[in-house]
Amino acid sequence: MAEGEPQQTAGVGGRLVLVAGATSASGAAATRALVGAGARVVAVGRDEDRLGAVAALGARIAVCDLTDEDAVAALAAQLHAAGDRVDGILHLVGGWRGGGGLAGQTDADYRVLEAGLTALRHVSRAFVDDLAASPRGRLAIVSSTAVTRPLAGGANYAAVKAASEAWARAVGQGLAKTARDAGLPPTAASVIFRVKSLAGLEDALADAFVALWDADAAAIDDSVIDLPPR
Repeated sequence: MAEGEPQQTAGVGGRLVLVAGATSASGAAATRALVGAGARVVAVGRDEDRLGAVAALGARIAVCDLTDEDAVAALAAQLHAAGDRVDGILHLVGGWRGGGGLAGQTDADYRVLEAGLTALRHVSRAFVDDLAASPRGRLAIVSSTAVTRPLAGGANYAAVKAASEAWARAVGQGLAKTARDAGLPPTAASVIFRVKSLAGLEDALADAFVALWDADAAAIDDSVIDLPPR
């Protein structure tokens, strides 16, 4: 290994992982899997009471509105001040609104859905340097099969998911460029999980996310992983 080259030890054990939108069923499943694998988890959400259930699984909790850029910057500053650097992010902020054909795609519904993209932008920008510097940095988002076959009644939803995928891919390109410019092999990766529905797939998503740390960064960066696998 060349001097100054990051050590690419496999596994998520000991790494600090931020679960954004952790109060969902998927957030709880991911927290259980990560803690079980030896990771240190920071579970982030807006509702302190609901985060209490995630804390009981072994996570640290952080109350933060991830759509507020200043609040996300303050969260990053708080972690950094404590000597913590984030090795991974699982982005679970999102939801569904739709129906009514194209005429039913209201601006109000779009703005609610857009919050997921806004949160992704804020979180990834606040922690991208952490991911790039990590010996094994990982970012993952959950997207939808609607991106490949958008329907009129879900146009808002598909549009936001497509934009989120584009952002995640751009993060991956930036991580790879940072390593390349430093003359180092890539150690960080950005991955898209694509599902039709997360219902019943919470544990599968959690296991697939944990497994990212056992894969080579270059092999998985800018990749789309279907759940369940095709």
